[in-house]
Amino acid sequence: MRKVSALLLASERRAISGLAGLYASRMLGLFMVLPVLALYADGLAGSTPLLVGVALGVYGLTQALLQIPFGLWSDRVGRKRVIAFGLVLFALGSVVAALADSIAVMILGRALQGSGAVAAAIMALLADQTREQVRTAAMATIGLSIGVAFALAMVIGPWLAAWAGLAGVFWLTVLLTLLGLIVLWRWVPPAPRRVQHRDVGMDRRQLRSVLSRPELWRLDVSIFALHFVLMAIFVAVPFRLLEAGISAAHHGLAYLAIMGLSFIAMLPLMITAEKRQRMTRICLLAIGAITISLAGLGLPVSEGYGVFPWLFIFFTGFNLLEATLPSMLSKLAPAGAKGTAMGVYSTSQFLGAFLGGTLGGVLASVGGLDAVFLGCALLALLWWGAMLNMPSPPPLSSEVVALGNTQGDTMDVLLEHLAGVTGVEDVMVVPEERLAYLKVNRQQLDQAALAKLVTPPKS
Repeated sequence: MRKVSALLLASERRAISGLAGLYASRMLGLFMVLPVLALYADGLAGSTPLLVGVALGVYGLTQALLQIPFGLWSDRVGRKRVIAFGLVLFALGSVVAALADSIAVMILGRALQGSGAVAAAIMALLADQTREQVRTAAMATIGLSIGVAFALAMVIGPWLAAWAGLAGVFWLTVLLTLLGLIVLWRWVPPAPRRVQHRDVGMDRRQLRSVLSRPELWRLDVSIFALHFVLMAIFVAVPFRLLEAGISAAHHGLAYLAIMGLSFIAMLPLMITAEKRQRMTRICLLAIGAITISLAGLGLPVSEGYGVFPWLFIFFTGFNLLEATLPSMLSKLAPAGAKGTAMGVYSTSQFLGAFLGGTLGGVLASVGGLDAVFLGCALLALLWWGAMLNMPSPPPLSSEVVALGNTQGDTMDVLLEHLAGVTGVEDVMVVPEERLAYLKVNRQQLDQAALAKLVTPPKS
């Protein structure tokens, strides 16, 4: 097997930096509203706790409905065109929300923001721009950018809203989106090709296989529940901070301390989950921590500064699950179907955000702030029960190898030979793409035997 350099090419560096920044700025615009909307919604005509919850989560509904169609559309008409169209919709929604004088218009603006559902198209463009041997690192950069964007949003949102009002948060989002359009067309290189990537994009032929796997369903339920409770509690958390004596202008500092400490706390747990293959146990620990923290937030023990330990426990569990659930999905998805599994997973996440915001508003309207936390604690307890007997995922990773000049009439034989290589657990050969998608145990993989069967892509 000819060795191919895993060092990034100049075009790959530009694509990764540009698209990661674009993805992060979009998520920053979506999440900056999270810690401030409930506080500032009193100035909007017709505002109620229920409608505030809908405004928080409605972006998830339009995102869930449109992310897969936008990804498939980008296969036909081009990645950059679809991404640019989605960014224009996102900017339009931000303008509508910035000018909103009623909660109904705010809901419309947030729905328009979510309709710019370009996440799948961005990931597909990144796959077009990168070679197989550096693609995993490129995707990890996108994942890291999302985490950073969420943390920054929690800090910047309260400060900006205190200085420029709720409208200022959305005007900054408009500015970031316009800059994103410039980055897309001026910095991100033109894609050398546009192909379907089964480990990145949706493949409708794989959908039945993905939906029939109970272990993947559990992960979909997990990300649904995680973003359900996240969106629901932000109908109430800002008011808990006010009750603790933290002014709205200083909420960002409170979130900075909580998020920073929770990240430090979750890091050794995440390493333990990966290195010692204890992902399911660590996930159960994280879900249990979230359940206990939500119950604590809904009881008198969270009064005053007592809110901070519970929020620290919640965000430690949240950050831990945000990191480990995608890793578990990658290990459990069938060969060549990771992109399809991730599409279903992401749709579940967005639906959770929508229903969480809505039900959080319902609970706040009916039973007050305590009801929001206690209702979410009950859901989290049911979620813990659903994950209780899930087996730990095997220590597998995905690998894509080029088939070189192998003739089509030998594909069945090649498939048999690939499946027989020590350490290869699952194989999908796609003759029209000249690629084989593998699930491998890298600790056991016979690299020499694999090298005799495949030829890596040329650099």
